[in-house]
Amino acid sequence: MVIGTANQIQYFGDILDNQVLLVALLACLIAQLLKLLFELVIHRKVNIRVLVTTGGMPSAHSALVTALATGVGQAIGWSSPDFAIAAIFAVIVMYDAAGVRQAAGKQARILNQILDELFQEHPKFNEDRLKELLGHTPVQVIVGSALGVVIALFANAAY
Repeated sequence: MVIGTANQIQYFGDILDNQVLLVALLACLIAQLLKLLFELVIHRKVNIRVLVTTGGMPSAHSALVTALATGVGQAIGWSSPDFAIAAIFAVIVMYDAAGVRQAAGKQARILNQILDELFQEHPKFNEDRLKELLGHTPVQVIVGSALGVVIALFANAAY
């Protein structure tokens, strides 16, 4: 078995030439870096963990999918089936971020409170806490989606 044939290397090069993909990933990265800035401004401390966690301001998921949909619209056409797929995908991801995952985070917070109260005398039972910051508020999703659109439009204008 041959690993790293010329065709496989060319495919990787094609992926790196995909401006729509790179801009979407850039939007996600910028949103994650902005989370670090928001954390510094709001809590007056540097928390590197926000770079790899879900939740927070702005929504990196929303920035990623709206930059992707905007890039597809710009590259292929706003009336194309490809844009329709990307736009519907973006709506589903953003709905999930602000709806389902936000609700799951609220449930985790309540369950953690119940565990705290039930097992005060036995801390060993209370070691595994549920992750509470899972989703986003609607504002975080809106800011993330606006960021994604702006980055995609700016990248297209610069390219």
